[in-house]
Amino acid sequence: MSAAPEAAEATEGAKGGGGKKKLLLIAVPVVLLGAGAGLWFTGILPGLLGMGPPPAAAGEGATAAADAAPRPPAFFDMPEIVTNLNASGRRPVFVKLRSKLEITRAEDAAAITAAMPRLLDLFQTHLRETRPEELRGSAGTHRLRTELVARANIALSPPPGSTQPAPRVTDVLFVEILVQ
Repeated sequence: MSAAPEAAEATEGAKGGGGKKKLLLIAVPVVLLGAGAGLWFTGILPGLLGMGPPPAAAGEGATAAADAAPRPPAFFDMPEIVTNLNASGRRPVFVKLRSKLEITRAEDAAAITAAMPRLLDLFQTHLRETRPEELRGSAGTHRLRTELVARANIALSPPPGSTQPAPRVTDVLFVEILVQ
């Protein structure tokens, strides 16, 4: 009979020690995660891991600061486009579109002027395949804008083997859209 009370005391001792072990196994990772998160969000840990911004070389500080300064966008006026839409019925439906291209650099205006025939062709081809109901509402205007930006960037892509950076159109701003 003396074995039974000893076994009961041993299991009670194991339960008490097991609770402390569980607490220790949970508390240590939580504290480590908290410390790691604190170091990460204060910016210390990314710097220690080499994930911070690269240090500027001597003499390059002024040019790096000038390059990092945001440039104001430049705008390029597109010629007026009048074309028919893809309308079902006997009566033709026309669209008159005046727009501006928002470009990243003002120096790209010459490249855009040189690519103007391709730009106008891509814009008119897209508009001729557009149905009048697709241009209704703000969602239709947004879809048209997105499609024209994509087509403008395709038209302005440099020829293969060119080392010159391609002009980039960031937005098409509508001055006038008239569907009649």
